[in-house]
Amino acid sequence: MIRKALFWMHLSAGVSAGLIILMMSVTGVILTYERQLQTWEDGPYYSEPEAGQRLSIDELIAAANQTEGFEASSLIVNSKASAPFIARMGRSQTQHLNPYTGAIYEPHSDSLSAFFSDVRSLHRWFLVTGDGRATARDITGAANLLFLFLLLSGVYLWLPKIINWATVKVRIWFNPMVSNSAARDFNWHHVFAFWAALPLLVIIPTASVFNYGWANSLVYTLAGDKLPQRSPAVTPDPLNEPVRVQSYEALVDTAATYLENWRTISFSLPQAGAETITLTIDEGNGGQPQLRHNLTLDRTSGAEASWVPFTAQSSGVKARRWVRFLHTGEALGLTGQTIAGFASIAGSILVWTGLALALRRFLRWRARIRRPVVANENTGKLAS
Repeated sequence: MIRKALFWMHLSAGVSAGLIILMMSVTGVILTYERQLQTWEDGPYYSEPEAGQRLSIDELIAAANQTEGFEASSLIVNSKASAPFIARMGRSQTQHLNPYTGAIYEPHSDSLSAFFSDVRSLHRWFLVTGDGRATARDITGAANLLFLFLLLSGVYLWLPKIINWATVKVRIWFNPMVSNSAARDFNWHHVFAFWAALPLLVIIPTASVFNYGWANSLVYTLAGDKLPQRSPAVTPDPLNEPVRVQSYEALVDTAATYLENWRTISFSLPQAGAETITLTIDEGNGGQPQLRHNLTLDRTSGAEASWVPFTAQSSGVKARRWVRFLHTGEALGLTGQTIAGFASIAGSILVWTGLALALRRFLRWRARIRRPVVANENTGKLAS
């Protein structure tokens, strides 16, 4: 009785949210190697180090800001001598500069960054902008919770009534002897569910953290920590700008001494009057939280105000950052991304086969209730 009720709940949830889950799964597949593909696209921006000394970071900022309508708000400095200097204005504009000449590289004609931005927007809120985005996010968030229910209920329904090797084998591997598409869909639904259950059990709950405040708070609670409270906004007074601040070049040079194997140092430009600046030193691919560390320096003296490597961060902050990059698999490097990509493919197949099985069930039911009722000439009884 419980199994039958759970089956109908499973089917109803799948039909209700299936198309949205399919969209999120397919877009998840597309986003699997986003970081590597963007690095590949940026290949032309890398050049052999030229004769002479690299321009200072302060000079490169000035060069970036010469573009009309552009004012750098954050920067990324790469340890590779051939890598471009990256200046960003918010999240909308990015400039790549030759670190030796200050020349701004022409943007790509068909930018993968713009493509992935659109895919991510579709993945999270159906490409909706403006006030409707919150509603769209609520819909994808609800669909994701139904996906979690489908996964958990599916684990129970996956178990055969009689557990032995013969009944388990057909649920964990493809059956080449299937005779029709319905049997194939049934087999694939069980096989992909078995192999993708564990990564999906990581990917689906972590997605809720992006949609719901209570899920975000739960991460900190489970980690035995309190949700950080945002400090009240303070408007710096430009008149209180330190008279002699360290150059950005000097500050980055200081940060580079903290870790020998750093790959990038990134930071947001401080507002006028700010006494300190925080730099993120990354030893990994940008998506590995355990390799990202924060250094805060006094802008006037360049002295260390605080050094917070990942291991020294609070349990809640560490858990939250792990959650962010476990969702995409990036926390585990290329292997993790590949596993996440496979799980997204499996999610797409689970939805497709599940909807196909549900449709066949519906068509059989409709055929039964619409079967013509005729009189039996011999008995006079009605037969269906």
